[in-house]
Amino acid sequence: MGRIGRLYILYDVVRWEEKALYQAALRKGIDVRMIDTKDILIDLNNDSMPIDDGNYDSSIYLQRCVSYFRSIHLTAALEGKGGRVINTLLCSLIAGNKLFAHTALVKNKIDTPKSILAFTQDGVLKALEMLGYPAVLKPTVGSWGRLIALISDRHAAEAIIEDREHMSPLYQVYYLQEYVKRPPRDIRAIVVGDRVVGAIYRYSASDTWKTNMALGGRAEACPITKELEDICIRACRAVNGTIAGVDLMEDESRGLLVHEVNPTTEFKNVAKVSNPNIADEMIEYIENGLDG
Repeated sequence: MGRIGRLYILYDVVRWEEKALYQAALRKGIDVRMIDTKDILIDLNNDSMPIDDGNYDSSIYLQRCVSYFRSIHLTAALEGKGGRVINTLLCSLIAGNKLFAHTALVKNKIDTPKSILAFTQDGVLKALEMLGYPAVLKPTVGSWGRLIALISDRHAAEAIIEDREHMSPLYQVYYLQEYVKRPPRDIRAIVVGDRVVGAIYRYSASDTWKTNMALGGRAEACPITKELEDICIRACRAVNGTIAGVDLMEDESRGLLVHEVNPTTEFKNVAKVSNPNIADEMIEYIENGLDG
């Protein structure tokens, strides 16, 4: 059965992906448990694991929480007790925050959209003058395209900033990005270890510029070229990931730009149109592809 004593799939929302991973583990004969993290209590002064009901020194915890904050805090607690978590706390911290991920990608010489960080209305307006209109404002933490704004002019910028100033301090960290001249699509690629196991083009719905599938986008298979695989693997390594989704855009002049790396990636649509065995390949990697 490989080296796994037990596999714990940690979740806060049961998506198609968590069900697929659970079924893939069963097919491999792995002792697998689904754990709702909302029900976990952790004694931080006790050496025992909070969710181990047996002595499984070779257990692995597959982190699949949608919530960034729940994910990093639970992973920190488990790793603090010696638990083996995929992805690690370092990966989840970096990749789960768009700003942190951007700096890691740039440091590793991976092409990204031009981005500027600001903290005040004046700073945002100056940044937008540098980037040019339209530009994109993103929350540093978030998913499914929520609270991402396409800013068309100064008046729109002032209105959006006024709203954000009354929100959580997290949304007063202004991560601004150029609006990349690209086809009406982006690319989602799934990295498992040192391979890209599937990739799709995500086309935006007719009534939005966003390509998120949660907002009505559609998927088509994307060829996995050597260039695509190389940049995706490098991006995953840049954030210390082992299993991740890499999102890219095709700039008219610069080629592929990485704009996000997701440590708890959704892959339902990639499985549907590119590779139906992604969950099995993830489980096989977890079972056989890790050292020690």
